[in-house]
Amino acid sequence: MIDVVIAGAGPAGMAAALTLGRTCRTVLLVDAGEGRNARAGQVHNFLTRDGTPPARLRELGRADLAAYPSVRVEAGTVTDAAVLDGGFRLDLADGGTVDARRLLLATGLADDLPGPRGVEALWGRSAFHCPYCHGYECAGKRVAVLGAAPARVRLALQLSRFAADVALCTGGEPLDAASRTTLETNGVTVRCEPVARLEGTGDQLGRVVFEGGPPLAREAVFVVNVPRQRSELAARLGCATFADGCVEIDEFARTSVPGVYAAGDMARRATVPVPLAAVVAAAAGGTLAGAVIDQDLIGADFGLPDPFARGRG
Repeated sequence: MIDVVIAGAGPAGMAAALTLGRTCRTVLLVDAGEGRNARAGQVHNFLTRDGTPPARLRELGRADLAAYPSVRVEAGTVTDAAVLDGGFRLDLADGGTVDARRLLLATGLADDLPGPRGVEALWGRSAFHCPYCHGYECAGKRVAVLGAAPARVRLALQLSRFAADVALCTGGEPLDAASRTTLETNGVTVRCEPVARLEGTGDQLGRVVFEGGPPLAREAVFVVNVPRQRSELAARLGCATFADGCVEIDEFARTSVPGVYAAGDMARRATVPVPLAAVVAAAAGGTLAGAVIDQDLIGADFGLPDPFARGRG
């Protein structure tokens, strides 16, 4: 029985593996391949790695892990898990099984795009969802924000600070008078016609086309995405989740199932209202999870009290 299996080799999984490798824990890191940000041209807001392509960041992470002989990386997925006495038995996509004392879920989220038509071709290149990942690249550009909810109004105002021209396209939804006044006072155009489609060349947006009224020339658009769990492992194990599907963890990356941890954008604490999409946040979560798992195993090996016991719940 190895010490830890990590399902998912994105920033959270690799950071956890690095932490555990540095304490000489035996680790199997199971890598399913491309991550959530694979379509993006670059990773941003990651100190010393700002502007690095996602695939290159993964290569650099794998190179770091290669220095630690107790860490093994395998391509594939963990398809199922069963609780054993003192650990877990994990089924792999290639038909193999592995027993581990602890399990870290770092399988991440995937994005469903409810519309409008044409968004899939632009996703990650000129259609975005996170202003901290892609907002700076919109400086000086003509930008559209789709949606009428208060969070979309807030996003349009945020982008108006540095984009050349911002329009809020409500998609046919009504907008309250106070929000409209605030937007227009701050130079944000409001278009309330239903959006028919996004048009562009390749992955570059050219314009927003409405069901009525003239099209709107734009170079970038912020759309509403619907994140979902990439893996069913957490559900199979019975981990508690929130209404948005995120796995519930405490401040030490522990799920509701003893011995199962989670890190990255797939999991959040109750005090965090939405999953954090930033790569650097996922890496930080993985580092924390790796350290807590190591301390958990030290307690089990030497009969020591859990130093994080008071933080549970």
